Amino acid sequence: MKIGIISDSHDHLEHMQLVADVFRSEQVDLVVHAGDFVSPSMALALSGLPVSAVFGNNDGEVLGLLKVFKKISGHIEGDFLEIEAPEGMIALYHGTVRPIKEALVLSRQYHAVICGHTHRIENRYEGKTRVLNPGTLHGFGGQASYILYDTAQDDVRVMLLK
Repeated sequence: MKIGIISDSHDHLEHMQLVADVFRSEQVDLVVHAGDFVSPSMALALSGLPVSAVFGNNDGEVLGLLKVFKKISGHIEGDFLEIEAPEGMIALYHGTVRPIKEALVLSRQYHAVICGHTHRIENRYEGKTRVLNPGTLHGFGGQASYILYDTAQDDVRVMLLK
């Protein structure tokens, strides 16, 4: 399964459009967003892509995001989402509460745990669990980043936007 992973886009529409085009050209099977769209209209850039997401601590317009996700036929769910992949379950959580993130990682129930929130790239193993954080799609004056993850090949490519 080829997954495009993003988080913390924080209203940077240009970056969202760029990465959506990359995901289309890479023909990803799924796009996951680990929260902090901020404006619901940001999700419209992902229209036509299979998208699953969770809310972040800066996603105050929950009803607006729900409406946009319905319009783009995406799936957005509270603070936590389990995604079924052929290799095993994937946990998606924004990462706001560090002990919750670590409990998910240490539970050994997941093939991968995907979080955002910190704006720092993370790609490591804890036992057999892959822990991924794509950093921030916004960039905040630094480098904007995202991840392409092939679960079948266990291949993680951390990508930087120019």
